[in-house]
Amino acid sequence: MIKLYSKTKGEGKVFILLHGNNEDSSYFNYQVEYFSQRYKVITIDTRGHGLSPRGTKPFTIRQFVEDLYDYVTVNKIDKFHLLGFSDGGNIALLFAAKYPHVVDKLIINGANLNTGGVKLRFQIPTTLQYNWYKLYSRVNKKAISTYEMVRLMVKDPNIHIEELKKIKAKTLVIAGSKDDIKESHTQLIAEMIQDSQLKIIPGDHFIAQKNPELFNKVVDEFIENKLV
Repeated sequence: MIKLYSKTKGEGKVFILLHGNNEDSSYFNYQVEYFSQRYKVITIDTRGHGLSPRGTKPFTIRQFVEDLYDYVTVNKIDKFHLLGFSDGGNIALLFAAKYPHVVDKLIINGANLNTGGVKLRFQIPTTLQYNWYKLYSRVNKKAISTYEMVRLMVKDPNIHIEELKKIKAKTLVIAGSKDDIKESHTQLIAEMIQDSQLKIIPGDHFIAQKNPELFNKVVDEFIENKLV
């Protein structure tokens, strides 16, 4: 078990935010400022991201799920709201499916079940980059960390439909109108979760950063059961 780096702001019910690939908790600065007024907001750097150590265990979405469970167990967090963006959304989906008893409200932003959910104009360059770093990392050890990051976007997350059906939390699936993820794929995720709402808002994959006012409003209304 590793010790994940995290930051906490605010008081009240715990609200955990999970960033995307090759990012850190600073991605959610706009959300921390907004939601910490009423919640205890915790932002976590995923294994090998930001200030969290890489450790020796597999660098996979499913390992990140176990890292999160270790974190909430050690910190004695019983039940909390969970928001995940991109790879963080993939982690959140699998976490809520495996540990449904600890997730209250679930917000999934820009997640995908597999690489088939990513638009080709984004996935093809990533695959080419992966093949390059796979070879380069064999002769340059410094390239291994980049290879592992890119590998997550080519070999992960591989989430099965049956896993989505295990999610018990009330869920918001939210994405940008010009997201990297196919809208049909985002719709599929929402359809397969028993108690979910789907919201597409103006913007690209990074709507939480680029359109924070609307993003925060939608998420807030969802948590407060006011979203229509």
